[in-house]
Amino acid sequence: MRDWPVVFGKNVRKFRQQRGLTQEQLAFEAEIDLTYVGGIERGKRNPSLVVMARIADALSVALTKLLQD
Repeated sequence: MRDWPVVFGKNVRKFRQQRGLTQEQLAFEAEIDLTYVGGIERGKRNPSLVVMARIADALSVALTKLLQD
């Protein structure tokens, strides 16, 4: 069984870094708390679909790409 929060978090970090964004910039663009972004990237948070969609929009990437293992 996959650990989806970990998969999602690793992909968020990868795309954020590829776009040259800090966690703070991503948090601002996605309208979520900075500490929540850190928790997501470490796979310690289980974000809602709404939050995942906001992050995908902020990263200009399809949500499905953030869920690819």
